Amino acid sequence: MNQNVVVSADWLADHLGEVAVVDVREAWEYDGIGHIPGAVSIPFDEFRSEDNGDEGMLPGADAWADLLGAAGISADDTIVAYDDTHGVFAARFLVTAEAYGHDDLHLLDGDFSSWMREYETSSDAPEVESAEYAVGTPTDSPLVDHEGVERAIEDADSVLVDTRDDWEYEEGHVPGAVNLDWRELVDDETRGLKPRDELESILEAHGITPDKRVVLYCNTARRISHTYVVLSSLGYDDLAFYEGSLTEWEKIGGPIETGD
Repeated sequence: MNQNVVVSADWLADHLGEVAVVDVREAWEYDGIGHIPGAVSIPFDEFRSEDNGDEGMLPGADAWADLLGAAGISADDTIVAYDDTHGVFAARFLVTAEAYGHDDLHLLDGDFSSWMREYETSSDAPEVESAEYAVGTPTDSPLVDHEGVERAIEDADSVLVDTRDDWEYEEGHVPGAVNLDWRELVDDETRGLKPRDELESILEAHGITPDKRVVLYCNTARRISHTYVVLSSLGYDDLAFYEGSLTEWEKIGGPIETGD
């Protein structure tokens, strides 16, 4: 990811036709409610897998290449993804793309409901010419396994961040983790990110600062995707993404703390 990963609706409106826009909502929403003009539909469930053999819920390199190629997307395209849930599902798409070596990735600041307030929508699916998508290997992957999490627990220069609801955190979390519900970073009115100074204040209050190695987890690596994108946009450059998250942690018998 890069610090320009989050783009405004104004920016996207000016660049429609130049970028690959991906709508990750369910197909019925794309078809029945409408979508951003020119966007292709790649529903969230199509790039999630629990039994492909890849880490966590990544879909597998071949499945990913087939999915994007069928949508007419090439590995060198600029991608802007969106959903209608403050960007959390779209962020998961972008993290998946990064894991398979795609570089030019952006999250729409806001979601479809926000876009509809000022810009036109379409009910026509674009004509797509299939492409050959070449999966690559990221130069510096943020993915870490449970051993990386174990090391972070003992590392004073690392901060473990649990991005789930507070009640989930209280029921059980990785020892030493701080709780930052991913939605704390979202403005309910604009449906996009809070202003930068507010984001920085929230993060600092949780001890999540750029001088730390930030290790993120949730249950199935969806919610941490949004936080990962936000931190990337703010210039955090030492981010670790626990793809297995608490699902794997509990399965291997990792220690759990309760309470707040």
